Amino acid sequence: MFIKKLMLATAVAVTLVTNASAADIVDTAVQAGQFKTLAAALQAAGLIETLKGKGPFTVFAPTDAAFAALPKGTVDDLLKPENKAKLTSILTYHVLAGKVMSMDLKENMKAKTVQGSEVTITLMGGPKVNEAKVVTPDIAADNGVIHVIDKVILPPS
Repeated sequence: MFIKKLMLATAVAVTLVTNASAADIVDTAVQAGQFKTLAAALQAAGLIETLKGKGPFTVFAPTDAAFAALPKGTVDDLLKPENKAKLTSILTYHVLAGKVMSMDLKENMKAKTVQGSEVTITLMGGPKVNEAKVVTPDIAADNGVIHVIDKVILPPS
């Protein structure tokens, strides 16, 4: 129930903000239709305005299926106001400052995330960010790029 209310609030907020700008990272993700959970999480963490900002940003965006693969109750728990700091840490671990296209990636490349920790990018067997496979690279947005991933990646503890 909580997640449904949050998703409705997110849809309203994104609609209001969408009218003010073109296809930024958030709008592009929402239009893709497979990032409803990510949009709800960004809203709960207070990151919508940041990712609608000038950028550029590179976002490794987990799909709804990636969030659904987490242990039962994890997403609902993370969306609670008392877990905002943990949620923000997880979400910002999926974001790089700057625009990094797939052709810029190198084997065993280390990239510092907005969260502060590094992710490791590998190319053997198809591009991966840590253990998450990049299923759709290079979705362009006005303020950066989205690479769709099949898992939620977690920052080191």
